Amino acid sequence: MRLDAVRTALAGRLNPRLDSADYKPAAVLVLICGNDPHVIMTEKPPHMRVHAGEVSFPGGKPERVDADLCETALRETREEIGFDVGRECVVGQLEAVATLNSRFLILPFVAVLENIPPMRANDEVGSILDIPLEPFLATLSPDTEHGPHPDMFALRYRDKVVWGASARILRQMHETLIEPAGVGRFGYT
Repeated sequence: MRLDAVRTALAGRLNPRLDSADYKPAAVLVLICGNDPHVIMTEKPPHMRVHAGEVSFPGGKPERVDADLCETALRETREEIGFDVGRECVVGQLEAVATLNSRFLILPFVAVLENIPPMRANDEVGSILDIPLEPFLATLSPDTEHGPHPDMFALRYRDKVVWGASARILRQMHETLIEPAGVGRFGYT
């Protein structure tokens, strides 16, 4: 898989607004970098009140300074990992993903960069993970540890397990980049 494949697969997918009275809006940035694409994720520190130790994408809730949810994802990425991704690097977005407990509707934006940038974690981030994308997506499997929900998936990277909303976002990346059109290997369409 090459970066141009990511750009092509997501071309034309961009609508940085959500309309939902049932959920609180949020946005994340799926940052794909390098000729042999890697995805950048963060691990929350163990002292966090919510989501301690979980692996996720940089992102969060919108603030008044954000023109739209794409700006939210870019701002949060700048704050959390110290890298200023330009809006011109955003190649598209995935379908919104709802969290099952906290009632957020997360809009994932995908940005592509030729090189992996230098990054520094803020206090909301325990560590920054630079994960080879294709082998990581190959670990996608049903999540049997976190409840009997039919839309639960897990991925593994070293000793880390990615699950929940982040895994559902990565499942969309898997469907978009790896699987042919039609029914996926777990029977979803």
